Amino acid sequence: MKRHNFSAGPCILPKEVMLKASEAILDFDNGLSLIEISHRSKPFVDVMEKARALALELLGLEGKGYKALFLQGGASTQFLMVALNLLEKRAGYLNTGTWADKAIQEARIYDDVYEVASSKDANFNYIPKGYDIPTDYDYFHCTSNNTIFGTQMKSFPECDIPMVCDMSSDIFSRQLDFTKFDLIYAGAQKNMGPAGTTLVVVREDILGKVSRKIPSMMDYKVHIGKSSMFNTPPVFAVYTSMLTMEWLKNLGGIPAIEKENNKKAQLIYSEIDLNPLFKGYAMKEDRSKMNATFNLTNEDLKETFETMLDEEGINGLNGHRSVGGYRASMYNAMPLDSVGVLVDIMSELERKA
Repeated sequence: MKRHNFSAGPCILPKEVMLKASEAILDFDNGLSLIEISHRSKPFVDVMEKARALALELLGLEGKGYKALFLQGGASTQFLMVALNLLEKRAGYLNTGTWADKAIQEARIYDDVYEVASSKDANFNYIPKGYDIPTDYDYFHCTSNNTIFGTQMKSFPECDIPMVCDMSSDIFSRQLDFTKFDLIYAGAQKNMGPAGTTLVVVREDILGKVSRKIPSMMDYKVHIGKSSMFNTPPVFAVYTSMLTMEWLKNLGGIPAIEKENNKKAQLIYSEIDLNPLFKGYAMKEDRSKMNATFNLTNEDLKETFETMLDEEGINGLNGHRSVGGYRASMYNAMPLDSVGVLVDIMSELERKA
C-alpha cells in the first residue's frame, strides 16, 4: 500500500533524491561512503560550494551581496544567532505563533525586544496587519509560515531597517522578492532536506555592527570566512539538501513548484469549505499553502475518519496539541495525487455520515 506522508517535519522528500542520497551512503567517492570521507576532501567541498550556490540561484540573490551558509543547531539556534549578530539596542518582532514567540524569548536574553503586533489573542489563527515598524530599531523579525497554526504571510511590510525572516516551513515554495530580506534562515527538515542543517542567507553588509563580542561558533562572519566549514558540517544533510535543490531547479525552480503548491492548496481548502463535516482553523485570507489546519465539526466521527485514513495509508495528519484536529503538510515534494486521496476520504466521510 502506498503511504501518503503529511507529516509537518521532517518532511517528505522526492524519491529520486532519497535514492541518490542512499547510494551515496554506500559509495560516494570511489568506494568510500559520503559519511566517512573527510569533509575537507574535494568531493565534499564541491558539494558544499554547489549547495550554497544553488540556494542563492533559486532565490535570485546571486551577485547581490548575499552569502549562503549551511549551519547546525536548527532554526532554534538562529533565534539566538540573529540577536547576537544584529541586536544592539532594540528590535521589533511580529508574533504569529509558537516559533515566533520562541524567537522573541531568545532575543530578550540580550537586549530589548518589542512585539510590533501579535495574533496571540486568537490563538494565532491570523496574521496581524497594519502595524508600524519603528525606523530606529536594529531589525524587524517575522516568520513567513506558521506550521502549527496553518497561517502564512501573503505579503511583507515595507521596511526601512533590516528585515529578518524565519522561512523554515515554506522556503523555496513560492515566488517572492527575496531582496526585501536582509537575513533568511530555514531549518532544512521542513522543505529542503533531512534534519541536521539550517540554511542561512544573509546580506553581508549588515554584519559587524554590534559592539558585543560574539563567540566564534555564533558569528556569521566567521562562518562566511570559512565557507560554512568552520567546524565539521553535517555532510549528509547538506548533500541531501543539495540534491533537493537540484531536483527543484530541474523542475523549473520556484515558479514551477509554486504552481503545483497552489493546486494542492486549492484542492484541500475547497473540500474543507464545501464539506460541512470540516472547518478550517486559520482565517481564510491567511491560510498556509504548506500546512492546512482543520477540525471535524462532529467529534463523534473521529474514530470513523481516522480508520478511513489508516486504511488508505495516510500518515502524519494529526494536528498539533495547540490547535487539535488535523494538519495536512503539503511541502514541495508532496504529490498532488496524495492530496487527492485525502480529499476523497473527506468526501466519502460526508457520504457516510
